[in-house]
Amino acid sequence: MLCDDCGKNPATIKFTQIVNNKKTVLHLCRDCAEKRGLKEAISNVSFSLGDLFAGMTKEKSDKVEGEKAEILCPGCGHSFAEFQKIGKLGCGICYETFSSQLKDLLRRIHGSNQHVGKSPPQLTPKMELKREVRKLREDLRKAIESEEFEKAAELRDRIRELNKGS
Repeated sequence: MLCDDCGKNPATIKFTQIVNNKKTVLHLCRDCAEKRGLKEAISNVSFSLGDLFAGMTKEKSDKVEGEKAEILCPGCGHSFAEFQKIGKLGCGICYETFSSQLKDLLRRIHGSNQHVGKSPPQLTPKMELKREVRKLREDLRKAIESEEFEKAAELRDRIRELNKGS
């Protein structure tokens, strides 16, 4: 994307301004941003992914300070409190050790803690079939729990049809 001011250089800064409930968004190159007086704001920016995670986990941990901060990773010995400070996990085992806290964090960041990203085009029909079967099985489980046996039988038959076709 090119700079909105000069139209020549690539835009590296997105400037958003809200005045009287009217939002204005500008995509600027560094030179044009400095010409608009944004030099001070650009030079003082120090942002890291670690700071982001640390800030997001800090709010939650203040509420449950003692309980979750005490857990130590058996692989590296780091605590969840250390992750909150530096924003990085110590090793692969940390993912398992702090799974419940990380699930909460991912849910707050992404709105979900289950990955639903894109698939290669050649796999898409198979993946769609698997997703549909997974959803039908979940619906089947719910129908059985709520004793809706006719609906459960329909879902079971539909799952069988899909599995035969694959």
